Amino acid sequence: MITETGRNSIITIKELTKIYTMGEHEVRALNGVSLSIYEGEFLSIMGPSGSGKSTMMNMLGALDKPTSGIYLLDGTDVSNFTEDELAEGRQRKIGFVFQSFNLLPRTPAMQQVELPLIYAGGRQRAQKARAALELVGLGDRLDHKPSELSGGQQQRVAIARALVNEPAIILADEPTGNLDSKSGTEVMQIFQQLNREQGITVVFVT
Repeated sequence: MITETGRNSIITIKELTKIYTMGEHEVRALNGVSLSIYEGEFLSIMGPSGSGKSTMMNMLGALDKPTSGIYLLDGTDVSNFTEDELAEGRQRKIGFVFQSFNLLPRTPAMQQVELPLIYAGGRQRAQKARAALELVGLGDRLDHKPSELSGGQQQRVAIARALVNEPAIILADEPTGNLDSKSGTEVMQIFQQLNREQGITVVFVT
């Protein structure tokens, strides 16, 4: 969606609420949040534990439906999408990077990165997976399994996997939380490079 400023809005949420029912009590995790995320932005959503960051991540990533409000993904209102429609939107538009890497323990890096392409029915899987791994500096680790990689290298595999479908936006949920300071800094530099040189929108939840 092109805004009045001429920038492309990848995600726009308006008066978004999310209410969880816990027994007789209601927990209002999000209370009328409005936000626009634009093409090429690099931003962070911050807050203390229990402030609704994880819920916000789930909403932005179309992993959960809001109780009320509007959610536009690249101009399309997905607030009332079915689960299958949400899954398709995630697959085409959003790349995810998580604190825990979420890699398959016995699967080489190349095949880890090919997985989203397999689910999407993409072609030239090996070529695209190799290119994504080279982009994050792992062109020489294509056949290495997670146990053969450091924590920082495992997170790079996860970043390559998030990139391979060429998403409009990458959502990173505390991506350096399980890394030492040196590896964490290197991973942050990769995100910055992808944003600066590839124009990829990056959103951190910290």
